[in-house]
Amino acid sequence: MRFGLNTFLYASPFTDAKAAPLLRKFARWGFETVEVAIEDPKHIHPARLRDAADKAGIAVGSVCAALGPGRDLRGTAAEQRTAMLYLSKLIDQAAELGARNVIGPLYSVVGRAEAHDVRTKAAHWKSVVRNLRVLADHAEARGVTLAIEPLNRFETDFLNTVDQGLALIRDIESPAAGLLLDTFHMNIEEKDQAAAIRRAGRHLVHFHACGTDRGVPGDDHLDWPSIVAALRAARYDGDVVIESFTPDVEVIARAAAIWRTIVPHKDDIPVRGLAHLRKVFGHGTRRPSRRS
Repeated sequence: MRFGLNTFLYASPFTDAKAAPLLRKFARWGFETVEVAIEDPKHIHPARLRDAADKAGIAVGSVCAALGPGRDLRGTAAEQRTAMLYLSKLIDQAAELGARNVIGPLYSVVGRAEAHDVRTKAAHWKSVVRNLRVLADHAEARGVTLAIEPLNRFETDFLNTVDQGLALIRDIESPAAGLLLDTFHMNIEEKDQAAAIRRAGRHLVHFHACGTDRGVPGDDHLDWPSIVAALRAARYDGDVVIESFTPDVEVIARAAAIWRTIVPHKDDIPVRGLAHLRKVFGHGTRRPSRRS
C-alpha cells in the first residue's frame, strides 16, 4: 500500500512544464506515488513525465480523468464519442506511464445532477455499460484498470453509492473494471463507510482519503481506525491518495464547490494529511517538512 497525492491540489492543467518541481516536492514530503490529473492528453508526454517521476523518486500510480463539458458516456452521440476518444487516450497514456489505473467518475460529466424518469435512467445505464465495456476491453489489453468512482448526489445523479457501483461493475463484466471509493463522497452517501468498503471487497482497486470538508484528512469527524480496519479486511493493497482542493486552482474550485479557504496554507493538506495517514495505518509517524 502506497500513499499518494492528486495533482489537482496544485495545478490545473497539469503539464510537462509543471511536472518536475511538483513531483520533487511531493517526494520530499514523503509521498510514494502521484495521481496525475490529465485534462487534455496533449498536456503531457508520457516519456517525459515518467522520466521526471523517476528522477524525483516517485511513481505515477494513476491517471485521473477530467470529465468536463462535452465528455459524457450517457450524453449525446457526439458527447459519447468525445468521451470515448479522451478516455481511450488516457488508457494509452497510463500504460506508457506505468500507471495502474485510470480513475474518476468515468461515466458522465461532473456536475450533471438531474431528475430522470425510470425509462431515461435505464437508457443512461445501458449507454454507460456499453461504452465502459469497450473501454474495459481496451484497458485490459493495455494492462490498466478502470477505477470507477461514485460521487455524491450534488455532483452526479448517476452513481452515488458503493452498491450502485457494484451493480455497474457486474454489468460491465470485465476484470479491468473496479471501484474507487472516496471518503468525502462516502461521508455524504453511505450510512457506514467501513461497511461500504467491506461490501466493495475485491472490487475496490483505488482509494481516496479526504477530509469531510475537502481539507486535511484527520481534521474531521471520520472514524479513521474503522476505515483502515475495513480496508485491511477487504485485503486492499492499492494506493491511498489524498485528493483535496483549494480556491487557489480556480477551475477545479468551481467544479468542486470550494467557496472558502479551508486551511491556512494548502501545503497543510498533504503534509498534515500524510502524517495522519502514516499514524492510522501504522506506517510510522515521521512528519515530513512543509518546507518547499
